[in-house]
Amino acid sequence: GVSKSFGGVQAVCNVNLDVAQGERHAIIGTNGAGKTTLFNLIAGDLRVTSGTIKIFGQDVTATPLHKRVKLGMRRTYQNPRGFPFLTVQQNIYLALLGTGTKREQLNVFRTASSDQERAARVVEIAKHVHLEDKLDSYVSDLSHGERKQLELGLVLVASPRLLLLDEPAAGLSAKERITMVNLLKQLQRDVTVLLIEHDMDIALGLADQITVMHEGTVIAQGTPDEISNNALVQEIYLGGSVHV
Repeated sequence: GVSKSFGGVQAVCNVNLDVAQGERHAIIGTNGAGKTTLFNLIAGDLRVTSGTIKIFGQDVTATPLHKRVKLGMRRTYQNPRGFPFLTVQQNIYLALLGTGTKREQLNVFRTASSDQERAARVVEIAKHVHLEDKLDSYVSDLSHGERKQLELGLVLVASPRLLLLDEPAAGLSAKERITMVNLLKQLQRDVTVLLIEHDMDIALGLADQITVMHEGTVIAQGTPDEISNNALVQEIYLGGSVHV
């Protein structure tokens, strides 16, 4: 029953969404459908106007983002984040440091080379997202696709239980899209994945279940086969007039 209003504009209206543990669930819709707002409500970047959000059975409706993170939630953004004037190695190392104790986090003068265990883990993560040959490259010098790969690596550092992916393939070249899709398919099933995706082909190829939004409401939910054969969904994506 989640809703979100901005002044007189209702961006999300009475949305119900259930995601099973280990599921790959995609939220799709054309621009302005309300999927990003819903995503930000789930993540905790925005507060709901009405309704309830539960993560792992715990009511987090009024819980800020950083406390949802402590439950095992991680998210990415449409525009990949990271420290542009640090190297790939340094970015991953800092992410690893952030998962340690407060004492370890405060020791900012520790370097990856002096910490063999974390140094090995940095290389392992870089390999996992196909950036092992970019360890000494500054993030500012990476391609858009490589930055997306790095951001995925950074959120995987903490071994999340719930991973929220905001248009992981947005702005990628055809080759980069293939790389990203393959990386997402390789994620272990102990990680629940909720993703927004504008590209229906990618959503259909990745998701177990799909929720389709239009003008702030959910108009269809089901398996990829059910969604691809849904006449109303086809009408929306083909640009026809829609009556819901």
